[in-house]
Amino acid sequence: MIKILILNGPNLNMLGLREPEIYGDKTLDDIKKLCLNHVSELEMKLDFRQSNYEGKLVEWIHSAYDEFNGIIINAAAYTHTSIAIHDALKLLDIPIIEVHISDPKTREVFRHTSYIEPLAHKVIAGQGAHGYLLALDALKDTLNIINKSE
Repeated sequence: MIKILILNGPNLNMLGLREPEIYGDKTLDDIKKLCLNHVSELEMKLDFRQSNYEGKLVEWIHSAYDEFNGIIINAAAYTHTSIAIHDALKLLDIPIIEVHISDPKTREVFRHTSYIEPLAHKVIAGQGAHGYLLALDALKDTLNIINKSE
């Protein structure tokens, strides 16, 4: 069975409370439930995690190397600052999908640069919580293409 890791960065544990006009009213637990329901339809297994700590996210990315078939990451603010997360993702030989609830490129200038985007097979931004489901679909499609070419 295809195993997917979804990683969520800092402050995403505060969804539903933090700037609902930007991020909506869904909590991270709501998003996790949506994703768990969706992966059962896609016949995939999901591990959904969140940390406010950059080093923890890096360690989880390292663990993905042998354990998962693909990764979806919303690194939140670390998207724009973390070379460590970029370098950890660069080690992976599995598809990476970058997801954002809002669209960083329509917000403050400092959010326009992503250290993850150059490594991602696809970026999904500005689709709210539904973006996670789109990311799961995109990852499934990417894995199907890879498997057909092997």
